[in-house]
Amino acid sequence: MPGFLVHLGATVICSHGGQAMPAAPNPRVLVGGQPVATLSTPYTVAGCAFVPPAGNGPCVTAQFVSGATRVLAGGVPVLVQSSQSICTPTGTPLVILVTQFRVRGM
Repeated sequence: MPGFLVHLGATVICSHGGQAMPAAPNPRVLVGGQPVATLSTPYTVAGCAFVPPAGNGPCVTAQFVSGATRVLAGGVPVLVQSSQSICTPTGTPLVILVTQFRVRGM
């Protein structure tokens, strides 16, 4: 699915409002002066407000499972605004709220 590329400065949150940041964005490809995030980049989540009664805890990390099909950075698909992810240990998705608005990928 096409969409704007996700970069280090993009606003990404977990489903419960915690702030998510890429652990290791690709430093060689810049969009708006900031490195892009790729499919292999794990995300860390801070400030997740989910406290389940079952005790599996709030969102801690997340991994994207889909990315661009035609745009690669270092041989790995870049993330686009429509990319899908899964948080650990809750299994809920990350939500990409704001990205840069100049570069689209498919």
